[in-house]
Amino acid sequence: MSNPFKPDKLPISNIEWASLTRLIGEANAALARYDGLLHGMVNPEILLAPLTLNEAVLSSRIEGTNATNSEVLEFESGSEFGPEKTNDIQEIKNYRKALLAAEVGLEQGRPISLSLIKSLHQILMQGVRGKDKKPGEFRSEQNWIGPKNCKIEQASFVPPSPLTIHDHLEAWISYINLNEEVLSQLAVVHAQFEIIHPFMDGNGRIGRILIPLFLYQKKMLHRPMFFLSEYLEENKDEYCDALRSISAKKDWLGWLGFFLEATRTQAIRNTNKAKDILNLYEKLKIEFQKETKSQFAQPALDAFFQKPIMNTKMFMELTGITNRTTLGKILSQLESAGLIQLLREGSGRKSAVYALPELLNIAEGKNFL
Repeated sequence: MSNPFKPDKLPISNIEWASLTRLIGEANAALARYDGLLHGMVNPEILLAPLTLNEAVLSSRIEGTNATNSEVLEFESGSEFGPEKTNDIQEIKNYRKALLAAEVGLEQGRPISLSLIKSLHQILMQGVRGKDKKPGEFRSEQNWIGPKNCKIEQASFVPPSPLTIHDHLEAWISYINLNEEVLSQLAVVHAQFEIIHPFMDGNGRIGRILIPLFLYQKKMLHRPMFFLSEYLEENKDEYCDALRSISAKKDWLGWLGFFLEATRTQAIRNTNKAKDILNLYEKLKIEFQKETKSQFAQPALDAFFQKPIMNTKMFMELTGITNRTTLGKILSQLESAGLIQLLREGSGRKSAVYALPELLNIAEGKNFL
């Protein structure tokens, strides 16, 4: 394949919607249950901070990064890694920064637009691999997808010509503003963005950032905090094949089925994780107070939910504790009670590092310690 692909016009016609009715209903019901839980949270930005990081890690992993939630948090706490791992971590941090910036923008009433997308891309690519590929600018060159360093003649997919990108993106934005069944529309929005491939790098990550933003803009979520990359990373081959089948076979039905099942499954997972996080928070709220008998018990708990691994300096900043004796006493009490774990002793100018393993285990779905 060496000729640029011409995307289908939106909205997509000739789809056998009847075959998707059951899956559409199940996906919507699962998402509604998740949003009900989200709506009832007093401080979701704190409670679900670990899930936001997990999304950044997994979405970036689809593109080839190799760093974990724990490594990102340890890096932010002062741990040092080799150049390649450090670059992976920085890409993840950029993704999280872009995701949070997008959330703020939409909560302030800024809708999804081409200017918003370019600003997110600027954040995503800052100072990392791809920084030389015009961050924040739609491509003016032909790109293609295929084996590393392959020529366009060996490409598995050649996106639209750069001369047509603007027209395709304008049609894409217009489609976003139509009133259709939201999850099916989201599936088309995500796929069409990946087909247009408007940037020289970072298209997959921007496309996945747009998922919670679209659901929030369409009022399917009370907060733009629905993350799909866990399912997409686990099923990466099927994800890529389903997207590829659109251009190769015009198989929109297959893609819609995959995306709706991904949404249904991940909504159930996210609901269970959110419940587990909420239950852990309520349990630890009692235990932190019991062990410290301090006015800083709640700020201490909130700090560890925002940063499940952090050094003492970060703990001081997040809690507002200025007295070092008080700070040391609280950390010692929490560690002695087994509520947090010491990862690294303080040495010289390096602060001690502590972790809240139970929270990391829920976010990552595995045992941290």
